Amino acid sequence: MHNIETPNSAFQSPILLMAKRAAAMRAAGRDIVDLTLGEPDFNAPAHVIEAAHQALGSRLSYAPSNGIEPLRRAIRMRAWEDRGLDFGDDQIAVGCGAKQIIFNAFQATLTPADEVIVPAPYWASYPAMIKMCGAQPIILPTTASQGFRLTAEHLTAGLRRAVSPKWVVLNAPGNPSGALYSKRDLHALADVLRQYPKVMVLSDDIYAEIRFTQEPYLTLASVAPDLAERILIVDGVSKAYAMTGWRVGWGCGSKSLISAITTVQSQNCTQTSTLSQRAAVAALEGPRDFLAERNAIYRQRRDAALHVLRSSNKLQVPCPEGAFYLLAQLKTSIDDQALALDLLEAGIATVPGSAFGLPGHLRLSFATDEATLVEGCKRLVSALEAYA
Repeated sequence: MHNIETPNSAFQSPILLMAKRAAAMRAAGRDIVDLTLGEPDFNAPAHVIEAAHQALGSRLSYAPSNGIEPLRRAIRMRAWEDRGLDFGDDQIAVGCGAKQIIFNAFQATLTPADEVIVPAPYWASYPAMIKMCGAQPIILPTTASQGFRLTAEHLTAGLRRAVSPKWVVLNAPGNPSGALYSKRDLHALADVLRQYPKVMVLSDDIYAEIRFTQEPYLTLASVAPDLAERILIVDGVSKAYAMTGWRVGWGCGSKSLISAITTVQSQNCTQTSTLSQRAAVAALEGPRDFLAERNAIYRQRRDAALHVLRSSNKLQVPCPEGAFYLLAQLKTSIDDQALALDLLEAGIATVPGSAFGLPGHLRLSFATDEATLVEGCKRLVSALEAYA
C-alpha cells in the first residue's frame, strides 16, 4: 500500500488557513468578523446569470482545452478595446481561474535550475507555485516609501543576483498592496528587461478593473509592445465580475507559450467548465456600468475603514489605489503571525503580512459590507490598545 504524505506546509495557503480557522470558530458559535478572503460580496451581474440559465438548456459537451471560441473572441475584443492589445486566436488560453493559468505557465516553462523574480509584498501563492514546479523564487522587498512598487534599480539588482532568471512577476493593482504602476514606472522596468532578452514577464492583471484613480489602466505590454512576445497577461472574471466560484481565467501571450500552457491544461483538467465559459462570454460582452458602481462602493468602504484604522497610533495604513485590501503596518515590534491569532480570539480575522513576504503588517479585505468592515476595524483597534 502506498503512503500518502501530508503536503508540505510551505505549499498551503496561509490565507485559506486563516479563513478556515475563522469559519471553524463561527461554526462553533463565536462572533467573528472575517476580513481574510479576497472575494467580492456581490452577485455575478444579472445578464451573466441569465446567460448561464440559457446555456443549461443546451448540450454542454467537452470544449477545446484552450477555451471555447466565443470566449477567446470576447477576450481578444476586451484586450483590444480596453488596452489596445491585438492578440490572435492562438494567443489565448482559458483555464480554471487566473491561478491555474499562472500555475500552468510555470509548469510549462520552469526547471529546477530556474529562478523567478517576485516583488514583495506578493500574493501568497506565487512562491508556493514556483517551488511546486521545482524552481526558486527570488524575493525583492519593496517599501511603503516606494508605494510597494518594483523599481528599475531593484529589478536590475535582482536579475544580476539571479543565476538563471526565467520570469519576473508584476501584479497591479497589487495584492495585498493595491499599488499601480505609472507609465514612467513601466518604461523604466521595460528598459531593464530589454537587457535580459531571455526573461519572461508574468503580468497578473486580475484586479485591473478595480481601481480608484481616473487614469486609464496601463499594463507592461501596452507601453512596451516590443516586449509583447515575452509577456503573459493573466486576467479573469473572478474579481471584477464577482465570479470567483465560476473559475474562469485566461492568459494572453506568444503562440509558443500559449501552446505549452494549453498542453499542460489538456493533461491536468482538460478544460474549465463549458457552462462557466458561456457565462464569461456574457460578462465580457455585456453591459459594464456596474463596474463603476461597484468601484464607488469599494472606495466608500476603503475610506470608512481607513477612518477607523488611522485613529490608532499603533497602525500606519497607506491608501490603496486599487484592489480591495488594506495593508496595515504595525508601528511596534509585534510578531504579526502571533498577533493574527490573538486577534482571532478577539473576534477579528485578518491575514498576517508574513504570508505576503511583509512581516509586521496585517492584510484586511474590504470586500464585505461596510457595517461589518467598520466593526472589524474597531475590534482591531481596540485589541491593539490592549495588546502588550
